[in-house]
Amino acid sequence: MPEPAVARVSIDDIREAARGLDGVAVRTSLVPVPALSDIAGHPVYLKLENQQPSGAFKLRGAWTAVRRLPEQQRSAGVITYSSGNHGQAVAYAAKRMGVRAVIVMPETAPAAKIEGVRRWGGEIELAGTTSEDRLARANEIMAEEGLAVIPPFDHPHVIAGQGTVGLEIVEDLPDVAHVAAPVGGGGLCAGITTAMRALRPQAEITAVEPVGAAAYAAALAQGGPVRLESTRSVADGLLPLSVGQLTFEHMKEWARSLTVPDTAIVEATQWLFGEMNIVAEPSGAVTTAALRSGALQPAGPTVLIVSGGNIDAALIPTLQSVGSEVA
Repeated sequence: MPEPAVARVSIDDIREAARGLDGVAVRTSLVPVPALSDIAGHPVYLKLENQQPSGAFKLRGAWTAVRRLPEQQRSAGVITYSSGNHGQAVAYAAKRMGVRAVIVMPETAPAAKIEGVRRWGGEIELAGTTSEDRLARANEIMAEEGLAVIPPFDHPHVIAGQGTVGLEIVEDLPDVAHVAAPVGGGGLCAGITTAMRALRPQAEITAVEPVGAAAYAAALAQGGPVRLESTRSVADGLLPLSVGQLTFEHMKEWARSLTVPDTAIVEATQWLFGEMNIVAEPSGAVTTAALRSGALQPAGPTVLIVSGGNIDAALIPTLQSVGSEVA
């Protein structure tokens, strides 16, 4: 039997999302970093998504998905399941649109991310420790209360919103040769890949994930998303047990996988803070870790996505590796 058609996101979808984000999301800075350029032998820029109002790129996809809901469905309220950043983004979007938001978070969610959801008026429900635990509880509440689910990554509207990162990169750096993006569920990298395929197809795309949470690498090896038995890393935003089916379909032929150990992630997080005065959570520092560790060796002008900064800055000097260090 033929495989079911995939709801492909197009560059037009991404451009529409960009128009819808006008006045909501920040067009984040593309900052040249000489110290990283010296390592790469080419110009290197950081795309600072920690500058978003909710502290991470997730605002782009969350806003787009909530905005595109039919009015009657949106007015009933929304719910999502998130380790933190997507939850904050959905709460922010819902508050601006004047609707209720319920955020199902893990029992192990960092305090900074819980406080971020509360700041934007989100109602918090704690459930288990895995993305599957959160999804199950969100589905229960959705059925009981009639809320609209806003998935964290595996949805075309979310992917289109995240793809505006790639759109901005090409507009601001037309000769970009390499883009490296963090990967958890894959929404950001899927969106960037879609934009780059349309606007800068000769550029390379690298999906960076922790050694202890290499869901995309596993999916590439098996030819499709597979469920990992467990994930473990200091990068708490990159711990889904599997990449999404839809995100994988957008990435698989274009984005190569690269894994980095926790030791490199911690070093990069602390280097960004200490040397660059950039507050990046470990999940947002994995691309810098890939370059500083020598794992990423780009062949031209390169953009590293710093995907978020939702961490208590006082904790950065005390960060320690928690994931596997086996390459």
